[in-house]
Amino acid sequence: MEDQVLEDLQTVVPQLLHTLESAAYVARYLHPPQLGQVLASVSEADAPLRAQRSRLDAWPDEMAEVRDRLAGAADAALAAFEGLREAAVTDDVGTAYRALGQLPRAQELLYPLAPALPPVSRFFLNPAQRDDADLLARLGRPNPDAGVIHGENERGQRGGLSVYVPETYDPAVAHPLVVALHGGSGHGRAFLWTWLRDCRTRGAILISPTAIGTTWALTGADPDTPNLARYVERVRGHWNVDPKRILLTGMSDGGTFSYVSGLEPASPFTHLAPVSAAFHPMLAQMADRDRIRGLPIHVAHGALDWMFDVGMARGAVQALTAAGAVVTWREFDDLSHTYPRELNADLLDWLDRS
Repeated sequence: MEDQVLEDLQTVVPQLLHTLESAAYVARYLHPPQLGQVLASVSEADAPLRAQRSRLDAWPDEMAEVRDRLAGAADAALAAFEGLREAAVTDDVGTAYRALGQLPRAQELLYPLAPALPPVSRFFLNPAQRDDADLLARLGRPNPDAGVIHGENERGQRGGLSVYVPETYDPAVAHPLVVALHGGSGHGRAFLWTWLRDCRTRGAILISPTAIGTTWALTGADPDTPNLARYVERVRGHWNVDPKRILLTGMSDGGTFSYVSGLEPASPFTHLAPVSAAFHPMLAQMADRDRIRGLPIHVAHGALDWMFDVGMARGAVQALTAAGAVVTWREFDDLSHTYPRELNADLLDWLDRS
């Protein structure tokens, strides 16, 4: 039976990881008018996994924890492709986004297997570092201060947070902190996986909170800003955070809220990086002069964005620069209203040098 389990691992795990990478490709390049074309580019990427998924069901009970995690991740990956195919037939972008919501579920199930399964550990690294033997060895060492932690952040809860502390965490070293905000109607527990791979590779601490309401407090009373400040202080009280490298970033409504909250005079954030966000010039005009002057802000947007036109982001760059911020602008010709995960490594480089 041990030989069979080993053979199954060698067969199913690579197929599962390939399926997840293919679905992530669709997530990156998803653009409503091109959904069918993008999906066709990965064709039947899930077919090998679908053909071999049942092998896991024969595993003995003593392997139940590993079996159930792999099976759950495989089922989520396959469900993502089923939903994407339905979206292509019905031409419904909402169905496509719901299907892609299976990816963080799969990753959450899979991640605890990284210490025991080297291919899984490499999957949760940036591609350029996947053959770094020293890094892989350091990540494999037990560290009670590290890992993924959820604080009142189950999928049905609002206002909680998910934290990732890299396994390479050293209390003697000041680590950068990334606070990543989900989009409208999103959830921090899911958005965590947008950034975990990069933070794990680079040794950054990650907070992914959930808005108290269905989205961030963009109008009216703002309970989210003090909540973010409390979470930053809580993390700084437990781990060694570099006070000069505290990044607030976010996607869509989360990006817009990184402006709203990050421009507050008492904001703890040293850098802001809104992605695919809405912006009104009043945000720059009403910002505290001392706060915005010299503040590093990285604005990223897609030329194909159908929700928030790229012209809005270009206007943000002009308004923020005129107000005294130090603005970096990145426009993606092939990006729609989705998250460009390749941006994360560049943002961490920018955080280090600015």
